Amino acid sequence: MRVRQLTAAAVALLLAAGLGGCSDGPARGPSAAPAQADPTAATGDVRPADRDAVRDGGTLRWALDGVPTTLNVYQRAAGADAALLAHALYPSLFRPDEHGRLVPDPDYLAGAESTPPGQQPQVVTYRLNPHAVWSDGTPLSAADLTAQRAALSGLDPAYRVGRAAGYDAIDSVTQGSDPHEVKVTFRRPYAEWRALFGPLYPAAETAEPTVFDRALTGTGHLSAGPYALTRYDADDGKVTLERNPLWWGDRPRTDRIDFLATAPERRLDALDQDRLDVAPLTAAVDRAAPARPTATPTAPPTVSATATAGAPAAAPPAAPPEAAVLALRRAESLPGVTVHRASAASLTQLTLNTTRGPLTDPTVRRAIGRAVDRRRIAEAALGPLGLPGAPLGSHLLAADQEGYRDDSAAAAPADPALLLDEAGWKLASGPIRVKDGRELTLGLLVPAGSATAGRTADALAAGLAEYGIAVQTRTAPAESFVEEQLTAGEYDLALFSWPVGPSPAAEQRAVYAKPRPDADGAPEVGRNYGRGGTEEIDRLFDRAAAELDPAARLDLLTEADVRIWQLGHSVPLYQRPELVGVRSGVVGVGAFGFGWPRFQDVGWKR
Repeated sequence: MRVRQLTAAAVALLLAAGLGGCSDGPARGPSAAPAQADPTAATGDVRPADRDAVRDGGTLRWALDGVPTTLNVYQRAAGADAALLAHALYPSLFRPDEHGRLVPDPDYLAGAESTPPGQQPQVVTYRLNPHAVWSDGTPLSAADLTAQRAALSGLDPAYRVGRAAGYDAIDSVTQGSDPHEVKVTFRRPYAEWRALFGPLYPAAETAEPTVFDRALTGTGHLSAGPYALTRYDADDGKVTLERNPLWWGDRPRTDRIDFLATAPERRLDALDQDRLDVAPLTAAVDRAAPARPTATPTAPPTVSATATAGAPAAAPPAAPPEAAVLALRRAESLPGVTVHRASAASLTQLTLNTTRGPLTDPTVRRAIGRAVDRRRIAEAALGPLGLPGAPLGSHLLAADQEGYRDDSAAAAPADPALLLDEAGWKLASGPIRVKDGRELTLGLLVPAGSATAGRTADALAAGLAEYGIAVQTRTAPAESFVEEQLTAGEYDLALFSWPVGPSPAAEQRAVYAKPRPDADGAPEVGRNYGRGGTEEIDRLFDRAAAELDPAARLDLLTEADVRIWQLGHSVPLYQRPELVGVRSGVVGVGAFGFGWPRFQDVGWKR
């Protein structure tokens, strides 16, 4: 099987700290009514910014994992740090609100309208803000949208593009009735058109492949955000943004933002020593190293990594809190620092390798989908971090997104034990089910070093053991998790996270697309690490992507989610945690969930 390589950004999100599980446990009676999205709930935890209460001036120090090698988020090398800086430097015609809904950004867009459903061809008319200009004084125009469409359409292989969903649906980009009106005509209906041109780059940066693909080496890049890049020092680990003198919107409150490369394990010290003001702490907490013992303790009894039904391990002697819990306690106790918590725009899930052993049987996969105690997993994973253990019941939407519904009952109406009996896996004299002399033992692949992943794996194994399924957990380093593990497919179950956003029909399709034969006849898996799919699921995604009526599109996505549950492809667990430390007096920042900073409002309270 061939697997296309993921972009750096996708890998970073896929293996982001805070893996775990979520959703109600296995139903042993009639299923409850499907859970619906709470329209009042929001994922973010951000210290509000009333502009009148934010003083003018000052410097903010913000932690990055590393100085990005590009500001072009469409390059394969782009990661989360590049995306963060791009939000301060480049236009996005739409931006997500706290529920992941895309809304126009008036700093760049005076209006946008699509032709109604059923009218062909689909034409979207954009009215660009007439005051919006690039840092050389050139107004934003149709030329910028034209060049970006050409670069990301996939028609020119010279552009080394990491992601390009939707641009291949565009037929043409033309100027409208004046230089500030742009008309985009689609060759096929594209429902998620609001996700395009975010961010938007100047034509000078995208019109030629050599320019599009170049690495970030200095400050000579055009931009059009509230801030401009004034210093780039990869050796010193520092990127500085200062107020854009040509900015036409609300005046940025902060004079300067210094983005500092700070390894996660050094961030608590940096906050404590007043060297950072904003620091993402998820990895710092989740991957905290245990303290070195002052004396050699008595070796505890060896405990098998295999959990089996009816054979619980003896309780070990009282153990000290895990390093992650201690790290969180330290973060919460830092003077002058508040820890913000939110559910990130990323879904942790359990992928079932549909081509391996017992998992080739869809009845076994559906039994596992029902047997996974998602609530137990969510509480084990998120509770120690101070977040509610809310389980997920959708593969495609987070719990507070419009259209969310818990479709987990579709996995199977029967008790998991009955399904396993039906598939020939019986409980005999031992705690593990057996078929034809073979025990039902499955290997679970998890990223190494993650405390949340460890808690998730333990809760998962304990829950499956109750149904006679043994789980053997093994870890793999983050650096090789995708290329050497998921790509190779040498696992039964795998635990990792996928990003979730406002455009599930475009963003999630490749995760569930039916593998197709390549030129050699081998299935080309792409991003479908479960390696299973159906023509029906593919058609539902395609219909949703082309459905311009919002309600009808959500109905199609719900139907696709039901079919994924019935396929037994994977089990959604929970939204992974997001922890951010913010110094007292700093406003407009925190744990953003679906959103991102409005940088012109970020600053120090008066």
